[in-house]
Amino acid sequence: MKKSDISNISNAESVERAEESVRSSVQPSGKFGGKADRLFGADPAGLDEFARGIVVLVIVGVAVGLLSGMFGIGGGTVIVPALVWLGLTQRNAAATSMLAIVPTSISGVISYATCGNVDWLAALLLFGGMFVGGQIGSWLLSRLPELVLRWIFVVFLVFVVANQISFVPSRDQHITMSVLTGVCLVLLGVVIGILAGLLGIGGGALAVPALSMLFNASDLIARGTSLLAMFPNSITTSVANLKRKLVHVKAALIIGLVAAVTAPFGTWIAGAVSPRIGSIMFAIYLCVLLIRSFFVAVKATRSARASA
Repeated sequence: MKKSDISNISNAESVERAEESVRSSVQPSGKFGGKADRLFGADPAGLDEFARGIVVLVIVGVAVGLLSGMFGIGGGTVIVPALVWLGLTQRNAAATSMLAIVPTSISGVISYATCGNVDWLAALLLFGGMFVGGQIGSWLLSRLPELVLRWIFVVFLVFVVANQISFVPSRDQHITMSVLTGVCLVLLGVVIGILAGLLGIGGGALAVPALSMLFNASDLIARGTSLLAMFPNSITTSVANLKRKLVHVKAALIIGLVAAVTAPFGTWIAGAVSPRIGSIMFAIYLCVLLIRSFFVAVKATRSARASA
């Protein structure tokens, strides 16, 4: 082999190593390291590729399943902060959360339906509004600044906590359906859908107290109906988010499938405690989440002002 050939091969290898170094340097890094994300692949942002990252996702899934069954929520109020902590942006975390809610809500609906605690017509009307609102929320999610999303999340939590503290649902009431009730359910669904698509939540944190306070549903029927309406809305919103390449699919599946297993245990707990105890438990959980979200938003605001 000629010296010139050897030289050319050496130069080619040097160029290849340099290109590989550049590719590695621009890969998104997770919370625990700066290596390329081999575990989750080419998703919007990297998460922890080591075993401890998987453990965190599994723990989140267990918590989400229990909370979903207990309170009729999709679990986005847990999923979104956890994914942000692991390295996703608020936008990608919200979109990923919506996909994780799909298997979670299916499991919860089955658990509540077997006990007769689902209003199927009310859920259908809610979904009709949530379908429209979810598309609007997904569109806003891809356009609003990160800081705005954080503060919207804080305001939303304040509203829900205030409602949980001030209202105690009944366990023996049902939704009385009429034309006006149907129209109001659709409008409520639009509002919930916008918040769901925008914040990455299933909407149960708003739907459950609204169904009890505005439509006289029992606490268990409100939760079961909320989960049923949430299921198809999560799918349609997730499709929109997938088209915009906002979803971290594999992380969503890990959380969602684990949550689907634990949701029936949460449903059992919901039936075992009184409505008042259930409201207090939900309010305490949301207050902890609110405090954390508020300080995160304040920190992000200060950082944005400092860099301006």
